[in-house]
Amino acid sequence: MSMATRTDPRSPASHVADSHDLIRVHGARENNLKDVSIEIPKRRLTVFTGVSGSGKSSLVFDTIAAESQRLINETYSAFVQGFMPNLARPEVDVLDGLTTAIIVDQQRMGGDPRSTVGTATDANAMLRILFSRLGTPHIGPPSAYAFNVASVRASGAITVERGAKKAVKATYSRTGGMCPTCEGRGSVSDIDLTQLYDDSKSLSEGALTIPGYSMDGWYGRIFTGCGFFDPDKPIREYTEKELHDLLHKEPTKIKVEGVNLTYEGLIPKIQKSMLSKDVDALQPHVRAFVERAMTFTACPECDGTRLSAGARSSKIRGSSIADACAMQISDLAEWVRGLDEPSVAPLLAKLRHALDSFVEIGLGYLSLDRPSGTLSGGEAQRVKMVRHLGSSLTDVTYVFDEPTTGLHPHDIQRMNSLLLRLRDKGNTVLVVEHKPEVIAIADHVVDLGPGAGTAGGSVCFEGTVEGLRAADTVTGRHLDDRAALKETVRKPSGTLEIRGATAHNLRDVDVDIPLGVLTVVTGVAGSGKSSLVHGSIPAGEGVVAVGQGAIRGSRRSNPATYTGLLDPIRKAFAKANGVKPSLFSANSEGACPTCNGAGVVYTDLAMMAGVATTCEDCEGKRFEASVLDHHLGGRDISEVLAMSVAEAEEFFGAGEAHTPAAHRVLVRLADVGLGYLTLGQPLTTLSGGERQRLKLATHMAEKGGVYVLDEPTAGLHLADVEQLLGLLDRIVDSGKSVVVVEHHQAVMAHADWIIDLGPGAGHDGGRVVFEGTPADLVAARSTLTGEHLAAYVGA
Repeated sequence: MSMATRTDPRSPASHVADSHDLIRVHGARENNLKDVSIEIPKRRLTVFTGVSGSGKSSLVFDTIAAESQRLINETYSAFVQGFMPNLARPEVDVLDGLTTAIIVDQQRMGGDPRSTVGTATDANAMLRILFSRLGTPHIGPPSAYAFNVASVRASGAITVERGAKKAVKATYSRTGGMCPTCEGRGSVSDIDLTQLYDDSKSLSEGALTIPGYSMDGWYGRIFTGCGFFDPDKPIREYTEKELHDLLHKEPTKIKVEGVNLTYEGLIPKIQKSMLSKDVDALQPHVRAFVERAMTFTACPECDGTRLSAGARSSKIRGSSIADACAMQISDLAEWVRGLDEPSVAPLLAKLRHALDSFVEIGLGYLSLDRPSGTLSGGEAQRVKMVRHLGSSLTDVTYVFDEPTTGLHPHDIQRMNSLLLRLRDKGNTVLVVEHKPEVIAIADHVVDLGPGAGTAGGSVCFEGTVEGLRAADTVTGRHLDDRAALKETVRKPSGTLEIRGATAHNLRDVDVDIPLGVLTVVTGVAGSGKSSLVHGSIPAGEGVVAVGQGAIRGSRRSNPATYTGLLDPIRKAFAKANGVKPSLFSANSEGACPTCNGAGVVYTDLAMMAGVATTCEDCEGKRFEASVLDHHLGGRDISEVLAMSVAEAEEFFGAGEAHTPAAHRVLVRLADVGLGYLTLGQPLTTLSGGERQRLKLATHMAEKGGVYVLDEPTAGLHLADVEQLLGLLDRIVDSGKSVVVVEHHQAVMAHADWIIDLGPGAGHDGGRVVFEGTPADLVAARSTLTGEHLAAYVGA
């Protein structure tokens, strides 16, 4: 039968396998979503927009990506699932047509001191193999070049039990590359003794300046009763032995007033009690002390390279692995291109591709030895992307969380082409994003809203970008917003001089930051903005720095506990009801005994996924029933925690619940645009932009003269940026100075003074390429920022 006469009722194009081209979501109710039903086209780029807090992440991450992840986990055996994180099924009726989801989010990368850009992306592993093959002299296997592996030598007898027992002599050795002095950390810590005591005073005069070490309590009795030194003699007159006993004495049993106690020198004691703890988890006054007393210096043995002398001695073409990791990645890529060794050709090709991906994604200015904890949120997200660029997977769903955070308009075009490349390989790309430049390249747009929190959670628009422009939604109306340059700019009241700044890639920068105005520091990613602002503005009195770092907090922490708002509220409740304040804390006496004040009960089902269920006794209110009988202004404490900031502001502002201390905090929260947050919402559920604004609200109470903000528009919708600019104006008009590191053109246009760094990133940056007003920058168009700003304001 010839091919021509063969009739097939189904042409290949209409094969049933090709008909699944939608991801269908029906009845999504996660967090604030109100029964959302949408259809997302597969193998296309879909952008999710909406004001901050409108439910974008709830839909994309907590519903679609979470269910995809859970279904994949279910394909493993029950035994393996027992070791995996337990995911509950999202609140949704139907989820159809899901594919494997790969989530690339903005969670900061590991804060482990031994985690670097190289170890996080496998580039380091490939270099280690390369050096173990080609390095001269040859010092051992790849682990010999790893600063995470310590050298071990052991010998002894092993007893083998077979018939008659016999002992076999064995030696074991492993060559690692870890520097023995700093244990692969690159820096050693030292304690500044002047911060521990004032040596002109005696102990009884209160020489110790360590928080909690007053002479009134037990410490006083121990120091006076131990007999190792005279408590009335000034410390500077101590003999060498007395000083050693005060600072370094090993734990010694002593008897004071008939009580058995242990005396231990100050340094080992504070090492255990304060210095070994996570700095961010300490109380503020203890944290301030630790930051003052601890000095970190580059390890003298390995010069900060983290590697042992052996690992540094082995070289390829004159460069050791430490030199390779210290090179800027764009230079390292060139160096690797120059190696031509047939025996490791496939490895070289893979390494080249990884390094080129860094350059392409706009991270060519990093070096592989950069600690991953020092990357910004946007940089961390792009480092994670490096892994996926070379992947040969297709038909998967990539989920991105504001991939343009921390990117200059110049770099956004590169990011757009990467997103489109992933789509063109046949993948479904879902992006949560606010920037109009990214929304413009979408095949499909889903706009959530109309408001934030309880006022959001509905789909306002689905369709093309053109359709969104015409639609009467908040995003549609603001999509073509262009901030105009200000007619007049404020005059500075003084200057903050920075001279010879050399942090990271700064090239001996001299710059005057005007005070009393809104100063914006701009430049492409990696040009040295953060180094200039955080490294050179002295963080002394009156400087309030608000970064993007995550807020440390458990699922018990919420905006009310973090901002200190709960204290005045508890006191007001206690006063109104004649009981003690600790009853009104869900982490203290008033907690529901069944769920310990968490509001949910976590049930571990051994081999199956564990579940979190609302506590039946307190119905998720987190308090004991008797506590809820106490009222203030007709509301109980759980009803107050369920209020939004805006409602609570009204409630505590006047009437019988009038509490000025609580009202002041609430006004600040509303000021930074968080009026929609509920007071009891766990901090772990806040987005990056919300966290930063929460910090800003907390810091506004401090007596600061200079506010330093790091990209405060991160995670803000176009409509919210206007409110933020209003807030910055109010801060400046109240006589403060504001310095903002920012890429958002609306903020640049609104500035009184712009400092532009560049011209490029890494060692091509680090210079001031422009200082002046935004109007001058647009007129000159001498820098990348100037060109983009001119195009933005339509000049």
